[in-house]
Amino acid sequence: MMAKYADIIVDISNGNLDKTFQYEIPEGLMGRVKIGSQVMIPFGNGNRKIKGFVLGISSEPKIAPEKIKAIAEVPKTGKVVESELIELAAFIKRNFGSTMNDALKTVLPVKREIKQKQDRYAAVIAGEAEAREALSIARKKKHVQKVRVLEYLIERTYPNTASKAEAGRDNKISSKKIDRAQENEAAVKKLNGASDRKYIKITPELDFTKSVLDSLAKSGIIDVRNEIVDRLPQMPKMAKRDRPVLNEEQQAIVDDIYVRMDHNDLKPSLIYGVTGSGKTEVYLNIIENVISTGKQVIMLIPEISLTFQNVNLFRMRFKDRVSFMHSKLSLGERSDQARKAEEGSIDIMIGPRSALFTPFKNLGLIIIDEEQESSYKSENPPKYHAREVAEKRAELAGAMLILGSATPSLESFLRAKQGRYKLYKLSKRAVEGASLPKVSIVDMRAELRDGNTTMFSRELLNDMNKTLAEGGQTMLFINRRGYMSCISCRSCGEVIKCPHCEVSMTYHTNGKLVCHYCGYTIPMPNECPNCKSKLIGGMNGGTEKVENSVKKFFPAARILRMDADTTRGKDDINNIVSSFSKGEADILIGTQMIVKGHDFKKVRLVGILAADISLHASDFRSAERTFDLLAQAAGRAGRDKASGKVVIQTYQPENYSIVNAATENYDKFFENEIAFRKAAQYPPVMNMLAVACYSKNEQAASAAVEWLHAIAEEAAISGIMVYNVGKHTVYKVADVYRKRFFVKCTDYEKLADLKDILEKRIIDRGGLGSATAQFDFNPLDSY
Repeated sequence: MMAKYADIIVDISNGNLDKTFQYEIPEGLMGRVKIGSQVMIPFGNGNRKIKGFVLGISSEPKIAPEKIKAIAEVPKTGKVVESELIELAAFIKRNFGSTMNDALKTVLPVKREIKQKQDRYAAVIAGEAEAREALSIARKKKHVQKVRVLEYLIERTYPNTASKAEAGRDNKISSKKIDRAQENEAAVKKLNGASDRKYIKITPELDFTKSVLDSLAKSGIIDVRNEIVDRLPQMPKMAKRDRPVLNEEQQAIVDDIYVRMDHNDLKPSLIYGVTGSGKTEVYLNIIENVISTGKQVIMLIPEISLTFQNVNLFRMRFKDRVSFMHSKLSLGERSDQARKAEEGSIDIMIGPRSALFTPFKNLGLIIIDEEQESSYKSENPPKYHAREVAEKRAELAGAMLILGSATPSLESFLRAKQGRYKLYKLSKRAVEGASLPKVSIVDMRAELRDGNTTMFSRELLNDMNKTLAEGGQTMLFINRRGYMSCISCRSCGEVIKCPHCEVSMTYHTNGKLVCHYCGYTIPMPNECPNCKSKLIGGMNGGTEKVENSVKKFFPAARILRMDADTTRGKDDINNIVSSFSKGEADILIGTQMIVKGHDFKKVRLVGILAADISLHASDFRSAERTFDLLAQAAGRAGRDKASGKVVIQTYQPENYSIVNAATENYDKFFENEIAFRKAAQYPPVMNMLAVACYSKNEQAASAAVEWLHAIAEEAAISGIMVYNVGKHTVYKVADVYRKRFFVKCTDYEKLADLKDILEKRIIDRGGLGSATAQFDFNPLDSY
């Protein structure tokens, strides 16, 4: 039998994840040693047995075979979470393209030595007379720091006997700073509950050194304790609410999933429900059942802006067993939450894509809310999709995966129709008496013909005025996706599209319009080819411009704006959402982040500006993204018993994505869109791989992509289609040139095999010089 060797890492707690050691796999362990396996190995000169994890297996020894030690054993204990995450890294490397090291850093974030934050607490253990004597001696000896500490503790331990002369003498701490000493109430209760001593937080503002506390403790005057502080920032509180009673549809889903879990039927599930149908309440009831069995839950959300709403809802039900994680937390805050998950002191982790790798040891459920969102796809290598990786992690952990959306991705809905996912439907709003909002589609071409040149239709202005007068709230959603590059006519709504690919053409600064799928190029027209109007060009109008216009029409209105500029700080998003939820503003203006999953009870009106602009992005998914954005935006109105209204402003009122979004008719939209994808051979009907090369040297980028393209054409087997090389939609960014080509195949595995061939040829060549290559399977962004 041919010898087999395993590359083993012995320490996954630091950043040097590519430091591996090769060991022989003994014949008796063949079949038991796999990527991710925990093994015991003889290490060092003394051959002490230590734990390691297998990262790779090969038949090629890296040194003389006689010098390679053998694996000692594979422990019979159950799979550990580290093994599970390493297997997941191998899955990411194979299916999305990256080095194993990069995949490992994705699933096993580097555990730097981050010191835990601690607060000091002290209790006076000497009698009152002895403590006051120590204070008197310290004053005589002019030990200023010791005086401050003793005065502070004695005054709070014996408040009724402290003399006015003593109170505050030499103690220059302001009352505000003194109040901060009692911040960690839980720690105080814990310490004081464990003994009859009164422990008091020693605030840093006392300005003392550690030696002062050590001296007082050594002399028996005080006892000092350190308590670890959770650095997770506090969130604004939501108003408490009664626990809703599930309606018949919701209860049926919960009951069926309970039964399936009991019978170990863990097929992924898709909950497809109209906006406001109560998917979150369904999640909460399922989670309650899961954690009652001692298992843990990961809840993925697409936007940081949804953290506040979800964490508060979950904490009402599950108290402090809930935590959250996202990129705006500090390294220390994130480290604390990962540590709590590892220790089992929390049951539920909420967060965007990266929360998928929370190191829970007994994972029972993964939920992906608003699963259609593009934010679940990583923009940087490895360019994995959270849906696919979550499905694999659930499989490895023996957990269930639940996807939820009012506008499912075509990929998920097609899988549900094919039987790969179990499909559940919620057809009505959860609040009794609530109904879907009335929707009005306004043709902005007609507004222009009638002399209205503002960005607001007359109907929207009238409805805003009425909503303000009635004390309701309004949301204005600016659909800006794709606005920079598409060319359209304001008179007739015509968009310049590629005749070969049915996607909008992209404007370049050289005056050309280019299709970024096939390369078709034409000069920028001076007039609309359809109606001959001169009003042809790109679209613009951001949130700040909209805000200024609203102020002119409604100067007394209270306005909030939520966009990239107003949410730079860690707490900005939470503060805006909290303020609008409390009714502290009349109008909320924003882009995509305001329409994703928020539940604002007082919103009566939603205005959608430039609804069709995302249709014109140079992207075959543009109709799907438009339907999703419009349906989600419309779903923010009338979520309580009061009726709601949505005004959709568009230059293409007849487009099927706009018409179906207005009525939330996802099934009809799916029927139309999947027919287009089949005809054009786009995902999810056909799998697609983008191979891109980047370099600051234009010739190097071109040479690299042409070399890989030639290899792909040579290696392409039956069923694989390799398309021509072209420039990226945005050819140059930060002085880096970007070129790419596409490969299509119905069989995903064949594309992964081709990717492996390209990666191996790059390694064999020693790299691509000054260029780099990236692989993107079924890309969500235009290239």
